[in-house]
Amino acid sequence: CVALDGKCSISCDDENINCYLIDNNGFILVAEDYTLTGFFFGEAEGAVMNKLLQMGSFKRVTLYDYQALCWVHSESSDSGHKLLDPYFAFFAAVKWILTELVIFLVDFNLYSWWNLDLTAKAQRVGPHMQVPCDTEYPAFVSERTIKENMGNIDCDGCIKSFVIQQIPSSNLFMVVVDNKCDCSQFGPITMDPIEIMYILQLFLGAAHNESLKCERLKMQKDRRRPDTCHPFHPEENSMECGGVGSLTTSLNATLLFALMALYLR
Repeated sequence: CVALDGKCSISCDDENINCYLIDNNGFILVAEDYTLTGFFFGEAEGAVMNKLLQMGSFKRVTLYDYQALCWVHSESSDSGHKLLDPYFAFFAAVKWILTELVIFLVDFNLYSWWNLDLTAKAQRVGPHMQVPCDTEYPAFVSERTIKENMGNIDCDGCIKSFVIQQIPSSNLFMVVVDNKCDCSQFGPITMDPIEIMYILQLFLGAAHNESLKCERLKMQKDRRRPDTCHPFHPEENSMECGGVGSLTTSLNATLLFALMALYLR
């Protein structure tokens, strides 16, 4: 905004612009739409966040979670131990028939025979369970050397402009975005985690789809012990700690426990 008197005539109250206050990791702290508070800026303005990544105002960093939980179908779990039971197939068939019968009756809606005004529709949802897994997810960090930046985005012939400026003495940024253009074709930028699938490449070039723990161990970095040991500090008084040997038995407590033992007998 260029003004001769130093005062900008553009305000966040303008319906044609959206104003955001974000931190150095791209999370929205203040927005005109209160429901966006706490969300990642790329989810609200995917086109602008993508442009900021191209311009170097933000950079993407990949983080790993080795203690995550992933949803899988329970049918995909290992069932080798069930082969030891010769009657398991019979009971599984009976259970499947009864389940299908109950679902059929619910779908058929027998209650509507007595009350035609009330109807219900059942939806089958496959069983899921959580299993330990490894995931990777993106994180975004601002480039602190870039204090201000601006750019334009071509959205099918409509030019969307934006300005980002760092707030002095803070890790916050003010972002002003022109909302007159529809840039939904770019899609949002999310921080959703992705499960890591450890794949073994066979000598024929085909990929083996089973997860391999050995590949995980190869990717882990070994921890290095400290080069030096610091068992003593000159400002530490060793006489103030380690007074366990000076503990003595309390006579009153001993008599109290003895009387309680005799009374309970």
